[in-house]
Amino acid sequence: MPDSKESASKKYHEDGLPIPRRYWAMIAIWLTIIPSILDSSIANVALPLIAKDLNADPAASVWVINAYQLVIVVSLLPLASLGEIVGYRRVFKSGLVLFTLASFLCTQVHTLQGLTLARAFQGLGAACIMAVNGATVRYTFPSRMLGRAIGFNSLVIALSSAVGPSVASGILSIGPWQWLFGINVPLGILALAVGWKTLPSTPHSGGRFHIWSTILNIATFLLAVLAIDGLAQDRGVAVTLAELAGAIIAGFMLVHRSLSQSAPLVPIDLLRIPVFSMSVVTSIASFIAQSLAFVALPFYFIDVLHRSQVDAGLLMTPWPAAVACVAPIVGRLAERHSALMLSGIGSGTLLVGLGLLALLPADATSWDITWRTALCGVGFATFQNPNNKILLSSAPLTRSGAAGGMLATARLTGQTLGAALTAVVFRLASNGEGMALIMAALFAGLAAFLNLRRYMVLNERI
Repeated sequence: MPDSKESASKKYHEDGLPIPRRYWAMIAIWLTIIPSILDSSIANVALPLIAKDLNADPAASVWVINAYQLVIVVSLLPLASLGEIVGYRRVFKSGLVLFTLASFLCTQVHTLQGLTLARAFQGLGAACIMAVNGATVRYTFPSRMLGRAIGFNSLVIALSSAVGPSVASGILSIGPWQWLFGINVPLGILALAVGWKTLPSTPHSGGRFHIWSTILNIATFLLAVLAIDGLAQDRGVAVTLAELAGAIIAGFMLVHRSLSQSAPLVPIDLLRIPVFSMSVVTSIASFIAQSLAFVALPFYFIDVLHRSQVDAGLLMTPWPAAVACVAPIVGRLAERHSALMLSGIGSGTLLVGLGLLALLPADATSWDITWRTALCGVGFATFQNPNNKILLSSAPLTRSGAAGGMLATARLTGQTLGAALTAVVFRLASNGEGMALIMAALFAGLAAFLNLRRYMVLNERI
């Protein structure tokens, strides 16, 4: 609980920060989001160059990417819980400092092992930011403006994702691969300077950090990710089944421990709220659909539609571009109209867009492809923003950290499962590209069904 001095000074702003502090805080948040999102994609572009420069095996060099993603996945829920205990601002700023320092370390190492370790620390810093980002935004903006705040966040994320490969190519054309990570350092310092005093302070729960739950959480997600990767890489049935069994056992123990805790690491208390739990599942299904499409479409364009590598990249651009254009508009609409209705319209539109992409004729023109991928982007943005608003606002303000942690976990879980399913389909099916797009449409259809079910359940309760 906040002390009397903090309460007397009205340090905590439960319904948003005053202007202009609110704007400076959001600038700091955006400056922090940009490099963490860019780093998820720019390393992919430079991976062959990194492997060659460090004399590393290409297969081993993939851990430059995996280390970053894996640390984020296993850290989100523990760091969200820590944010509720010590304050979201403290975790956010700590993550920003760690991410900036780790980015500098990435520019100084000269071995693959050293770079992988630095990337793991980068992932921990990014996890600190992502775990409390939703809660930080919720305390920054008034509740009546939460929709547009999420919309602006989505705009920044979409733009960062869209320009990531171009930024990486531009940097590599004038400098070494180390510059890809070095660019984070001035951005991190600027974000710290802007946000050190402007980011919102929040109450501390004063609870206890659950160490054993954290260990079980790490074991659950780590073994699950390894099992999924095993399915894609065909490492052996026995090993994959052992990893999957370990993940299930650790997950069961984690949930069992959480049932008796008042503020558990896995937010069982929030998952008992129907709208919250349904929003989490709907989010996972939609991100599986998005990830399946994002991984499969470049192969589909090149191998099935016989387009060049450059054309494939350009034909992917309308999706994030549409998200960037639509997200702020949908954010405002979600403040005046039913977020449930908008979310359902969005998932239905995503279903139609993916279905039309899967049915493209072999002689499809660039325009035929462009408007379909743009339609997917419009549908995804129209779903995601209202769904995120529903998820965050359905949790009590004091549990904003847990809600934000689940939001980020749902996104990464969906993306990880989608990528793994794509790899499995590619390995098992001769026309894997088309099958992956059909599967993406099926998961979008599942999200649309869940949206409809959520709308009916809530109307029945009313």
